[in-house]
Amino acid sequence: MKNTISVTYFKHPYAEFVIGTYQNQLCLCDFRYRKMRTTVDNRLKKQLKAEFIEQSNPLIEATIVQLEEYFLGQRSEFDLPLLLVGTEFQQAVWQALTQVKYGETASYLDLAQAINNEGAVRAVGTANGANALAIIIPCHRIIGRNGELVGYGGGLPLKKRLLELEQNLFL
Repeated sequence: MKNTISVTYFKHPYAEFVIGTYQNQLCLCDFRYRKMRTTVDNRLKKQLKAEFIEQSNPLIEATIVQLEEYFLGQRSEFDLPLLLVGTEFQQAVWQALTQVKYGETASYLDLAQAINNEGAVRAVGTANGANALAIIIPCHRIIGRNGELVGYGGGLPLKKRLLELEQNLFL
């Protein structure tokens, strides 16, 4: 029998998500209709040697509760067991993303410097885009060097809305 990734779809006024867990760790919290949906899903399935099964569990329910608290401005950090599924480089970028605090932003260069690889700005951008844990691993807090909003799996209008939420409700 194959390993399974339990997935549930969660529709919120901000966006629709697919949330997935593997062995009691959150491995997926992403936008259901993003362009890279198939790429992200296939990476998870391949690296975990698992298939998606649509079913909920207590960790998925806890994730939904914490997302709702975040969107209400009642939560600035998530307290969930995470499983980062990617290359060593991607995982380093995602770990660095977790250091960008609620209500703050950073550039791709800042992120590259944080992982001691200043020459890897483009690769950092690619890894940022491959993040399977949207909101939880706050890739929305990464902006262009000149402060402009650049690429986001959930779309730029949502990125703008999330940044405004965090800056207006700074906890």
